[in-house]
Amino acid sequence: MTRIVKYFSFWYFMDNLKHSDITSKIIKGFYKVYNTLGYGFLEKVYENALALEIEEMGLSVSRQQPIKVFYNGKEVGDYFADLVIEGCVIIELKSVEKLAEIHEAQLLNYLKATEIEVGLLLNFGTKAEYKRKVFDNNRKNIVDFLLNP
Repeated sequence: MTRIVKYFSFWYFMDNLKHSDITSKIIKGFYKVYNTLGYGFLEKVYENALALEIEEMGLSVSRQQPIKVFYNGKEVGDYFADLVIEGCVIIELKSVEKLAEIHEAQLLNYLKATEIEVGLLLNFGTKAEYKRKVFDNNRKNIVDFLLNP
């Protein structure tokens, strides 16, 4: 009985997370791709497979979406998000032995530089692993990262 209560408590908690309906589908697709392909491919292979899987779920997917970063009103660089789902979740893909703090920092900076608040870091390494990051827009410092002026 305790196990069932914990199970339902977990899913109740998940329902209260920002964009949990979308991120739960993405994570489900992530594990399906990982279980099918295993590890050892380049990130681009996983990107393509995951995009197909997510599209089959009926979600919109933007691949290699360019995002410009501004500092003090001037463009200082740009990056390409691996995947952006439904315009509200950034996915950063890795194919490394183990996720490191630098990978999490990279995703957090992407969230800071955009109006997108939720990101998933997905690793197709020897062991499948993921991290979910949220950075609320009301906490973003517009002085450091100006959003598309």
